[in-house]
Amino acid sequence: MHGDSSASVMPGWLRNQEAVLHESAASLRRLWSLPSVWLQKQQITKGATPSEVIYEEDRVRLLHYYPLDGAAKHKTPLLFIYAMVNRPYILDILPNKSVVEHFVRGGFDTYLIDWGTPTYADRHLDLNTYVTGYTRHIVKHLLARTQCPQVNILGYCMGGTMSAMFTAFYPEWVKNLILMAAGIDFSTREGLLNLWNEPQNFDVDAFLEVNANCPAEYLQSCFLLLKPVQNSIAKTATFLDKLDDQSFIKEFLTMETWLNDGVAVPGEVFRQFVKHLYQRNLLVQNRLPLGKRVVNLKKITCPVLNLMAEKDDLVPAAQSEPFCSLVGSTDCQAIKAHCGHIGLAMGSSAQKKVWPRAVAWLAERQ
Repeated sequence: MHGDSSASVMPGWLRNQEAVLHESAASLRRLWSLPSVWLQKQQITKGATPSEVIYEEDRVRLLHYYPLDGAAKHKTPLLFIYAMVNRPYILDILPNKSVVEHFVRGGFDTYLIDWGTPTYADRHLDLNTYVTGYTRHIVKHLLARTQCPQVNILGYCMGGTMSAMFTAFYPEWVKNLILMAAGIDFSTREGLLNLWNEPQNFDVDAFLEVNANCPAEYLQSCFLLLKPVQNSIAKTATFLDKLDDQSFIKEFLTMETWLNDGVAVPGEVFRQFVKHLYQRNLLVQNRLPLGKRVVNLKKITCPVLNLMAEKDDLVPAAQSEPFCSLVGSTDCQAIKAHCGHIGLAMGSSAQKKVWPRAVAWLAERQ
């Protein structure tokens, strides 16, 4: 016969033996990679873009990112506001996978709030403390520092919800608002967190009576259980299979460092999120109390860009989508990306398709 190869006439038992030897060799290569994996783990950095701390209040810090290509060309400062659940360096996780880097390279004078780690003494701090206290103080500091009358704000996840609250209270200080996977309308039952937090399923008062603050371990367990197979078995199998892939391992270890670097949420903040948002959905009704005031989303009149993730299991897109219909802005755009909650921050697709558009959108409104 023409075209026969040695492989085609090789006995079946010999082909099987060859496959076993090939897999054994691959397994040995992966095994020999373990020492380098351990060394990489020791060298993980928390944040990729150079920055300095320019403001501190209690446990809260404000980071300023150094311009990468000369002085910032846009005068109005850009303030990133992240959630209080994990560390904010997810927004600046790796070179070329950094939301922060996109805006710094785009010529924006860029800042980020690090809420710090709350202690037992912080259990009574509420949303009003963080929105009209710490955030207001930081914005006033930025206005004085830059001699600008307004700031741009980008809020991610819980930080996006808080950014909407802040902008509703101080619309004269916010030039543009970008929301990123932000919980707004909690009436949807698409997400498991919404179901788990229903009053009949979760007694937040009893929970906080025991814990004071909401422990990071509890939150981490909830997030893992949203996709238990993917977040445990599948992830571990992929890691073991790619031990000899240096690029994959660096990204994997960096993400695992961030995922396991959670912080507690102050008890009163957690209570308000559960009762006033998840259980009573007061924000979209313009009935959410903060201190002696009530949040009215119609007070938001600045341009808005609402970024959502179609595959988000933490903050379903349905929870963010109604925002444009709730505010008083006439310039409100939405982008729905084909990715998950974390993928919106550091996924390759979002880095290529979402963030260049977001940077351009903000640059057009300076």
